[in-house]
Amino acid sequence: MTEELVFIKLGGSLITNKRKEATPRINTLCRLARELRVALDANPALKIVLGHGSGSFGHWEASKYGTRAGVQSPGGWYGFAEVSAAALRLNRIVIDTFLGARVPVLSLQPAASALTEDHRIIALSDTHIRLALDHGVIPLVFGDVAFDSVLGGTILSTEDLFFYLVERLHPSRVLLLGNAPGVLDDAQQVVPVITPGSFPTVKAFLQGSSYTDVTGGMAGKVETMVTLVQRMPGLCVWILTGRDPDNLRRALLEPENTPGTCIMTPG
Repeated sequence: MTEELVFIKLGGSLITNKRKEATPRINTLCRLARELRVALDANPALKIVLGHGSGSFGHWEASKYGTRAGVQSPGGWYGFAEVSAAALRLNRIVIDTFLGARVPVLSLQPAASALTEDHRIIALSDTHIRLALDHGVIPLVFGDVAFDSVLGGTILSTEDLFFYLVERLHPSRVLLLGNAPGVLDDAQQVVPVITPGSFPTVKAFLQGSSYTDVTGGMAGKVETMVTLVQRMPGLCVWILTGRDPDNLRRALLEPENTPGTCIMTPG
């Protein structure tokens, strides 16, 4: 089999209850871990970079302190540390769940190496990610705080991390799993394909998350991914629901049957 590298994000709204602070959805996490294990057993050539959002863990703390907008005061830096601690608490739950399903995840904390300039990542080590992939281990990244040369500190979403890493690791696909079945139009129907050319029309239908989310919600996610596929022709970014059993396994093993919305460049 030919090796294929796929990035997978488990959205914070999927793996936590964003209406209740620090509330993981353990059953959902367990199911997704089992689906990933099944896919890896069926196709040992699959290489995965796994990421997850902070959901009702980090977003609550970040909203309280306004961390994404910048960190300057002593109180702000205390909040910076609290946001990181909250993200790590969820990360620990994700690690334990996936290891319990025999999925060899290795957590690599973004804050340990990420540096940003006015929200834009200017440095993030990928050495340990490459080494993990070489040895059949799944690197696990997540939304986290970062030191910023302009803002003092800020928050990076998993999409921010993927944007930076895609250009260095060249995955064939990015799967963004959340609650929504895909990107919805004004009739609440899934838009099957979004291209840079069609995005201005689709953008009118997009709104930010209705829950606490400091990193932009659906509108910000789609806009970031449209920019990414423009820079990486041939890449397909899928937005799909992780609530339906077997969607993750099917997306990994049957790309042509992936549900949801594909963001891509034509041709």
